[in-house]
Amino acid sequence: MQKTVLLSHALYETGMNVLRKNANVMVADNSDMDAIIDDLKKADGLILRVGRITREIMEQCPNLKVISRPGVGVDNVDIKAATELGIPVVIAPGTNKRSVAEHAVGMAYAITKNIVESHQETAQGNFSIRNKYMAIELAQHHVGIIGFGSIGKETAKIFANNEMQVHVYDPFVEQETIEKNYQYIYHAELADLLSACDVISLHMPSLPSTRGMFNAERFAQMKNGIFIVNCARGDIMDEDALYEALRSGKVAGAAVDVLCSEPMDMKSKLFTLPNFIATPHMAALTQESADRTARLTVEGTLAVLRGEKWDKVANKEVYQHKRWQQS
Repeated sequence: MQKTVLLSHALYETGMNVLRKNANVMVADNSDMDAIIDDLKKADGLILRVGRITREIMEQCPNLKVISRPGVGVDNVDIKAATELGIPVVIAPGTNKRSVAEHAVGMAYAITKNIVESHQETAQGNFSIRNKYMAIELAQHHVGIIGFGSIGKETAKIFANNEMQVHVYDPFVEQETIEKNYQYIYHAELADLLSACDVISLHMPSLPSTRGMFNAERFAQMKNGIFIVNCARGDIMDEDALYEALRSGKVAGAAVDVLCSEPMDMKSKLFTLPNFIATPHMAALTQESADRTARLTVEGTLAVLRGEKWDKVANKEVYQHKRWQQS
């Protein structure tokens, strides 16, 4: 008997084709788990693209055997509850690293060349915007990579290939690894990196230790005229502090793919600033990445539903649960 899989939103079509051949598929097109609880109660698996699932929701869904995230971020899943209930949380590591890295570097170019404002002014007939002299060359400048996971590493590689001096801060990576394996500059203290770099690119997860990490105190530690790229998570940034830093010129420009709210709040005062640009959490959504992510997410979801101990999960300890003792 085929299992039933509910998706908050559809995956890239190649993944959907595989899923439809192997399961009964429901697409909610809704990120509110409370609103779709009746369908979720019928589901054996949930693929959660957008939205949040809590312990309370999981406990109402005794048939739920797997929760899958098309990516590596699991801050919208109560991992502790899923583990205690014997539900593996499938992730898709490594599938989007190149796409996100290219997006981050592209955004760095966009803000350091003042491309968006220049386009807008040119479209309004202001050819003299060319004389604003806001643009800088990235070559020979210093870039800070904050968070040296797979995406941070890929982003650093591209920046280094563009003749930038790479600095790294990641408390979970050894100094020897940074210096010996990559020949980058290691910083044990974030403040030291912030004061040394002309551009910073953020690549850390949303955790209690990182939420609100970039606040007024951190902005004060930065080099004057720094450029900031955030393709990580919106809640690591204090948006009020970012606004003030952009308005004062402490931060010359910021480009983000994420904000605290999604969809993004168009009333945010950040959107009133000419030195702020945003994209709608799309860094990973290239055709190539979407294909890899959808296929791996579906493959993992179906494997768990077949009773296999799929290894690409965020909570490997889940396999100690009594649900899995006979597997």
